[in-house]
Amino acid sequence: MSASPYVINQAPVITPGKTIDALRGIVVSHLSDNLNRLSGIQGLQRIHHSKKLVGNAFTVKTRPGDNLLIYKALKMMSPGHVLVVDGGGETSNALVGELIMLYAQQRGCVGFVLDAAVRDTAAFYTADFPCYARAIVHRGPFKNGPGQINVPVTVGGQVIQPGDLIVGDEDGIVSFSVEQAEELITAATKTAAMEDTIKAEIANGKLEQAWLTKVLQPYGL
Repeated sequence: MSASPYVINQAPVITPGKTIDALRGIVVSHLSDNLNRLSGIQGLQRIHHSKKLVGNAFTVKTRPGDNLLIYKALKMMSPGHVLVVDGGGETSNALVGELIMLYAQQRGCVGFVLDAAVRDTAAFYTADFPCYARAIVHRGPFKNGPGQINVPVTVGGQVIQPGDLIVGDEDGIVSFSVEQAEELITAATKTAAMEDTIKAEIANGKLEQAWLTKVLQPYGL
């Protein structure tokens, strides 16, 4: 007897709004700096206009070029979920487009992150629905499976667990566990305050500045 071609696990829990609201006010670069510059999704492009992406990962692993399990995922998602798709980086076929986006919006999905291609990009720009993808292509997908839902996936070099927090802006996307969130928010807030201090020093117009000296002096420069 062969194993089932489908693995479907329960949807991850949604993180309380207080944490989500705090993350909306933090830029991705500050989160990245406090993740030791080792974490983060790379190689995806922003398809929408400017809306920030913050939510919990609802993960899907598909056969490259196939979106059957995305259809199943759409019916399982709750408000606050981010559809995160490991499509193997294949860009020959678009895995999502306008119709999937519209249905996902109705389900309360807050955005897409796909290591795969998308299409109908004008609709994503018009709706400003957060979407990050490997590429854009007009060719549609297959719908044959197999696939898995809410399993660990890899997107742009980053392992993402179901329920991980996803934050995306114009600089890209980071992900991290819910357990890390409070400490990371505190650290990123301190980074923002430090940068505000440096901006104020730059504004004084002086050649010699403490933030430059701090970097150069240990190297005798």
